[in-house]
Amino acid sequence: MSYDGRVFTVQLGNVMRKLPIFQVAPGVKIAIFNMLGDAEIVETAASLLSARMPTAAEVLIVPEVKAVPLAHVLAVQSKLPYVVMRKFRKPYMVDCLETEVVSITTGTPQNLYIDGKDVHLVRNKNVVLVDDVISTGSTLRGLRQLMEMAEATVVGEMAVFTEGKPGDWDEIISLGHLPVFMD
Repeated sequence: MSYDGRVFTVQLGNVMRKLPIFQVAPGVKIAIFNMLGDAEIVETAASLLSARMPTAAEVLIVPEVKAVPLAHVLAVQSKLPYVVMRKFRKPYMVDCLETEVVSITTGTPQNLYIDGKDVHLVRNKNVVLVDDVISTGSTLRGLRQLMEMAEATVVGEMAVFTEGKPGDWDEIISLGHLPVFMD
């Protein structure tokens, strides 16, 4: 990825951030939203999303890493448990369910895992998928596949931002949309 100093400004409630614009492919640039370590933006986003949480929700599902703080605060605010879908299988994880995805930020295939010890937390539950940014939808598809394998029902999908073509994400509960810059 390369950075030329340009930024894209976003606002969530009363909080504004300038997102750096990085090239992720030849002629394609995106504004990078990274809320890790930004407690103010995490708290604000969680508060705004919590108000729009589907009422049937029983468990929050989140891919690691960047969206985990958001899921934690959403869980505290909504009093719902959350389960993290891991991107790397650790030696202590047994009887995992797994699927493969390709993320726009990495551009390479990677797996998503639900640890066998967590499957009972989602089986036959109404779940809400939570992510920081939904761009191509590959992580979202992976989360859906894992929930199908775990016999859970997806009752909502939430993100701080969607990205790409705005009409592609009408069903997503989000706080804003990030454009893709074609140079």
